[in-house]
Amino acid sequence: MPVSTRQAVLADLGLIAPLFDGYRCFYGKDTDLATAHAFIAERLMLRESVIFLALDEAGTALGFTQLYPSFSSVSARRIWILNDLFVTSQARGHGVGKALLEAARQYAIQTGAKRLVLSTANDNPAQKLYESQDYVRDTGFLHYELELD
Repeated sequence: MPVSTRQAVLADLGLIAPLFDGYRCFYGKDTDLATAHAFIAERLMLRESVIFLALDEAGTALGFTQLYPSFSSVSARRIWILNDLFVTSQARGHGVGKALLEAARQYAIQTGAKRLVLSTANDNPAQKLYESQDYVRDTGFLHYELELD
């Protein structure tokens, strides 16, 4: 399956929102296309994230990845948080995730980032994909969360 990737723009909202809705459903949320549309529109309009789309030859959206900017104080450099990666069920196993990870990697290099970071569920089978692309499981730090609502 030939796959191309490109950075998304606001005009791609109709392609991204259903993918983002599918991503949220994968993590147990009810489908809510309006919320997906509004959230992605806001991220793109405010330039708060960078999104890459994977497309087939016909221009059908197969998946996306969304990066959020952050910084390393110790390195005094930018890092990118690879927050979201989603591939449609019919496109899984065809190199779409790998293509999206490569697009993110190239973008991080082009922007002078120190590193890409991601976190995923303990039972997410995509761990094999991440490790095959040289992502290393962090065993040196504990991560904490504080839920605010």
